[in-house]
Amino acid sequence: MLDKVHAYISAHHDRILADLVDFASIPSVSTDPAYKAAVGQAVDWVAAQLRQAGLTDVRVVPTAGHPVVYAAWTGAPGAPTVLVYGHYDVQPPDPLDKWASDPFRPVVRDGRIYARGVSDDKGPTLIAIKAVEAFLATTGALPVNVKFLLEGEEECGSPNLEPFIRDHAPLLAADFVLSADGAMWRIDEPSITVASRGLAGLEFTLTGPRKDLHSGRHGGSVANPLHAIAQLVAGLHDADGRVAVEGFYDDVLDLTPEERRAIAALPFDERRYLDEVGAPSSVGEAGYSLLERQWARPTLEVNGMWGGYQGEGSKTIIPSEAHAKIGCRLVPAQDPHDITRKIVRHLERHQPPGTRVTITLGDHSAFPYRIAPSHIGLTVAEQVLRNVYGKPPLLVRMGATLPVADLFRRYLRLDTVFFSFSTADEDFHAPNEFFRLHRLQEGLEAWTGYLDLLAAKGAALAAPHGPAAR
Repeated sequence: MLDKVHAYISAHHDRILADLVDFASIPSVSTDPAYKAAVGQAVDWVAAQLRQAGLTDVRVVPTAGHPVVYAAWTGAPGAPTVLVYGHYDVQPPDPLDKWASDPFRPVVRDGRIYARGVSDDKGPTLIAIKAVEAFLATTGALPVNVKFLLEGEEECGSPNLEPFIRDHAPLLAADFVLSADGAMWRIDEPSITVASRGLAGLEFTLTGPRKDLHSGRHGGSVANPLHAIAQLVAGLHDADGRVAVEGFYDDVLDLTPEERRAIAALPFDERRYLDEVGAPSSVGEAGYSLLERQWARPTLEVNGMWGGYQGEGSKTIIPSEAHAKIGCRLVPAQDPHDITRKIVRHLERHQPPGTRVTITLGDHSAFPYRIAPSHIGLTVAEQVLRNVYGKPPLLVRMGATLPVADLFRRYLRLDTVFFSFSTADEDFHAPNEFFRLHRLQEGLEAWTGYLDLLAAKGAALAAPHGPAAR
């Protein structure tokens, strides 16, 4: 059966690539209202592709923001059900002057297709749709049941995805989620992400005098909020790089010796990494390697600080206010709400004399995520990637946050397997984003192989990996 499916993919390679060019040509920027019509165009395009693929239950479901596109084929009774996740929205293209070509006029050069959103997440999402098409066009059926949930707000924090999942749990019932979003770690090694860090954040303001004051007349007599905020921020870490907030590490699950050995065994060149990011040396919590700090230790970062006069020349003032933004990446079993409360308490307790602190909690938070090594969806992914690339994939963690995994686990009790064929170096969110053309073919081979192998192993799907409902 797979021979026919793969022959179909090869025969339609040029058309699939042309479809990707069409998809990436749509400026579906979710965060900017100026692109609202283009987002609607992307919705219609995706729905049409799903219908063309042979899915008969295709719905465009309104939300308080951009719609969710849902589709399903459930003609395999007794077989596993997979919920495929992806997104059709993209980041803004700015700064435009840094692009070598128009971000919404895709260009193919040197084995790559360049366009905004082509790697994150239009290429990987289209792979999932075309894999389903290849089965239905050649065999008239899928080996497993498949549902699609394609959202249009991932790039602006998915503000309406949580209520959608909560309110449509029966519709989304499945055995697990197979995500087209995400990315492999490196282009020279197949990999699967098995954990990601959570997220918590806040913004705070230190106020000193009621208004800006002349620094000559008032200097040395009232607190300078900029000096004070620098002092407060510096006190968030100790000399060894550990977060100094009381209780910050209370719930952290330390790496086991086996996990540390596995991370140490990964092919990682720290000097090469530092050269790539342009940093002279690494810093951070003592006693842990760079990858351990990035993947499996919690962090507290100052994402921004500002205040006072920042224009041309000088303005001799004591500013009335100073501001800072804090973002934390969390690991199992930290709770973002608990961490936020502890940071608030720390800021209030260490408020410098002569200032008042005002705190605003962040709009987004997420729990950390980790999938069990024995999960059937993960073991199938490992075997499929071994078949495609001729070597076992690396099991890696992600220092960033994938909020959808937390939502699927909380509301549907489903684990998420990340099966994207983007790679982390493809400049998503940056100018000159690209997607490698050979990954299009490899991804189609892997996704069709995944659905076929999952059907063969379907009997192994049992609690706790069963669907939330049927």
